[in-house]
Amino acid sequence: MLCTTCRKRPATSADGRCTTCAALRRASAGGLMAGTRAPRGEGPHRLRSPGGLAKAVVVLLVAVVVADVLSVAAGLNVRRVFVAIAGGDMEAYGLTLQAHLLHQRAYSLQLLALVPTAVVFVLWFRRVRLNAEVFDASLQTMRPGWAVGAWFVPVGNFWLPRRVAGGVWAASTRADEGRSTVSGTPMNLWWAAWVLDLVFGRYAARTYERAELPQEVVDAIGLVVASDVLDIVAAVLAMLFVRRLTAMQGERAAVGPTPPSAHRASDPATY
Repeated sequence: MLCTTCRKRPATSADGRCTTCAALRRASAGGLMAGTRAPRGEGPHRLRSPGGLAKAVVVLLVAVVVADVLSVAAGLNVRRVFVAIAGGDMEAYGLTLQAHLLHQRAYSLQLLALVPTAVVFVLWFRRVRLNAEVFDASLQTMRPGWAVGAWFVPVGNFWLPRRVAGGVWAASTRADEGRSTVSGTPMNLWWAAWVLDLVFGRYAARTYERAELPQEVVDAIGLVVASDVLDIVAAVLAMLFVRRLTAMQGERAAVGPTPPSAHRASDPATY
């Protein structure tokens, strides 16, 4: 029979709870447990608040959205010029250089916003993964190092980071006082949007690079604009995911890490 609280591990106590949930139930009255030890993983892990990194990620994602909006405007301008050319307006040819230049500058701004955002997001992702190792190492199917490495595995980066995130989400869910589940919708929507944005964005960029005739440019830049809009959606969903998981870890830290009675231990934990 599964635990009546977390619905993940076998029940071991008379009240239908697993060892972990039973221990957390006993410890919850005392709040965060001082002096409890973190489970073994890739070295000792201590609880550290991801709040500062989360705020930085959100601010940078806002910058990404702003850059995307500018790119959408520049892309629509390119489309307007080439629609006129496709319709036989010869004077519009004189506007193509300026239109392409504006779009290229908008693309450069996107890169300037994206690179630091990706770096800080991965740092935040690693932080919450290390916290999950303290909360409940038994729910982690991949070692902490994969919180960084999974993003750089060709093809595998389409699902490995989501696998890491799933373990972190599960471990960050409070299992005390009958709260057995938290909807994973924010995580799933973020991941689906990110994968779709990545795939569609590459397709749109390649189509635009191959476009030569005016009508081909019109069609291709339409795909690029749609890709930018999708990137905005993915960025907003990423903000929601980061804020939700960060809040969950704060609530989970108030309950305390899994006590030594539930897992082997080695190092003090503080939040």
